[in-house]
Amino acid sequence: MTPHATQTFTLTVTGVARATVRAAAPADPATPIEETVRALDQLVRHGHVRYVGVSNWAAWQIAKALGIAERLGLSPFESLQAYYSVAGRDLERELIPMLKSEGVGLMVWSPLAGGLLSGKYGREQRGEEGSRRTTFDFPPVNRDRAYHCIDAMRLIAQAHSVSVAQVALAWLLHQPQVTSVIVGARRPEQLADNLAATNVTLSADELAALDQVSRLPAEYPGWMFERQGEVRRKQLLEARGS
Repeated sequence: MTPHATQTFTLTVTGVARATVRAAAPADPATPIEETVRALDQLVRHGHVRYVGVSNWAAWQIAKALGIAERLGLSPFESLQAYYSVAGRDLERELIPMLKSEGVGLMVWSPLAGGLLSGKYGREQRGEEGSRRTTFDFPPVNRDRAYHCIDAMRLIAQAHSVSVAQVALAWLLHQPQVTSVIVGARRPEQLADNLAATNVTLSADELAALDQVSRLPAEYPGWMFERQGEVRRKQLLEARGS
C-alpha cells in the first residue's frame, strides 16, 4: 500500500469524541490485499486512527480483506468510499449487498455525478461555461438515463420548492446503506443548498418514480437469483404474515 494512496477523514460531532478513518484508495494491484490489511491494522494499533476503510474497491476485494482480518485478528474495514448517485447505481449490483451483509458503512463521493445532477444540465442545457462537466466529463454516466432522472427530479423539486441538487442528495440520504455523503461545493451558497437536502423528505411515490427512471437493467447472475428465489421469497412472506 503506497502512502499517497490513502485519505484520512476526521469526523467531529458535538458531544461525541472525534473518530478518524483512514481510507486506502484504490486497491493496489502490486500489493497483496493481506499486506494492505496488515499495514492499516498497524495504524490502529499505534493509535494514529481509530478505524480503517477503503475507497473504490471491488466487492470481492473487500470481502477477501474482511476474511483476512477475521482470520488474523486484525482491524476490519469499517467503511467504503464509493461513487453513487441516482444516475449511477452500479454499486447496487455487488457492493451494496456485500456492505449490508458485512455491516460496512458507505461514504458517497460525487453524489451529484460531477455536477450533472445539480440542475444546471439537461437535454437542452449544457451548463455554465467553465463548470465541471464542461471541462472534466467525469464520472461516466449513461446520459439518457441521467436525463430521465433530471426530468423526474425537476418535477419533485418544484413540488417541494427546492433545487434539483437537493432532490438528488435527498434520494441518497433515503438509501438505507448510505452512512454519509461527501459534497464538493465550490461556493458558500452551493454548500448551503447542499446541506438543506437534509430537510427534504421524499414520499414513497416520489422515491418510486425516481427508482423507475434510474433502475439498472438486469444482469446475470442477478436475473437468475431473482428467478430462482421467487418461490422461496413468497414462502417467507407468507410465513411472516401468518
